[in-house]
Amino acid sequence: MNFSRDPFILNVGGARYSFSQDVIKDFPLRRVSRLHGCSSEKDVLEVCDDYDQERNEYFFDRHSEAFGFIMMYVKYGKLRFVPQMCELSFYNEMIYWGLECSQLEYCCQRRLDDRMSDTYTYMSDETKPDEETAKEDIQAPGEKKWLERMRMTFEEPTSSLAAQILAVVSILFVIVSMVVLCASTLPDWKTAENSRIIEAVCIGWFTAECIVRFIVSKNKCDFVKRPLNIIDLLAISPYYISVLMTLFTGENPQLQRAGVTLRVLRMMRIFWVIKLARHFIGLQTLGLTLKRCYREMVMLLVFICVAMAIFGALSQLLEHGLDLETKNEDYSSIPAACWWVIISMTTVGYGDMYPISVPGRILGGVCVVSGIVLLALPITFIYHSFVQCYHELKYKSARYGRTLSNEYIN
Repeated sequence: MNFSRDPFILNVGGARYSFSQDVIKDFPLRRVSRLHGCSSEKDVLEVCDDYDQERNEYFFDRHSEAFGFIMMYVKYGKLRFVPQMCELSFYNEMIYWGLECSQLEYCCQRRLDDRMSDTYTYMSDETKPDEETAKEDIQAPGEKKWLERMRMTFEEPTSSLAAQILAVVSILFVIVSMVVLCASTLPDWKTAENSRIIEAVCIGWFTAECIVRFIVSKNKCDFVKRPLNIIDLLAISPYYISVLMTLFTGENPQLQRAGVTLRVLRMMRIFWVIKLARHFIGLQTLGLTLKRCYREMVMLLVFICVAMAIFGALSQLLEHGLDLETKNEDYSSIPAACWWVIISMTTVGYGDMYPISVPGRILGGVCVVSGIVLLALPITFIYHSFVQCYHELKYKSARYGRTLSNEYIN
């Protein structure tokens, strides 16, 4: 196939670029440089999507804006992500044109690594089990499929109509148990026997639900390691421990230590409210955000601790440590001053203690302003991670929602 000596015209998503043959021969993008060595139309169509021989124009059905940024790399030697474009989508364009992630700017490399790490975690937790489920359905469509449907019913509230009904019932049990727990602390609450019966029924439901979910789970070890399942265990076990302690010790009022232990164990039922995270995307988003932003949370804690040490020592010195006629006894020690620092930095200001000297008040103003700045620094990272986690969980919920729609149709 004889190519004309006319300039090469690249049409990428509607955007046209013209190059001479000498430039195409040594072009930095491997896919474009391959055009110079094509000897037939078949070879050309292996490189591009279409070809107009009369105009010597090569068509590529790719993202035009992404290619524009790639051309900026060809011209200026700096490769950055397209704003408002997924990092993985841009990376896919890079691979198509023959570029590598090492050619990205350092800041963009970090963004790509974080994105790929998050996507790998998300796909490992969600997509991989679905692929394994599909293989199991092909291999054993009988018992395996029934077991998978049971697992989805208990694990994914939006996967089917039965799963939604089960989730509503579970939420009602959680609400009832929380109402009974709060009402039992009222002075006028007289129906202690009835509250124990309601508590026993709720615990029976939670125990049965946990056992069934354990039986239908694919990997028993992974099931035990999951945070929500650990919380379920922490919420259920205090009831059985308190029952055993009551049987062994009785209601003897002299056993004060056992009585205190029983009250602590019964109060641990408050963990039941965390079970709602299994049914609400908001709580799941919060947990996933805290998991991914633990570095930022540690950084925030370090900021607060450093500020507490500095302002606590200075405030104790200005308000109490110096030889003044009137000493502020609220700042008698640095730990006591640290309490004032933390409520000032968080702009809570209970008013239980405050500086009375002029230098102390100036330090208080600096402490408040510093707290606003230090607390605001990591919030941006946490906010963006929260939004990303929310969209991922919404996508997951929508995917299972399509399964629910198909069930309605069928």
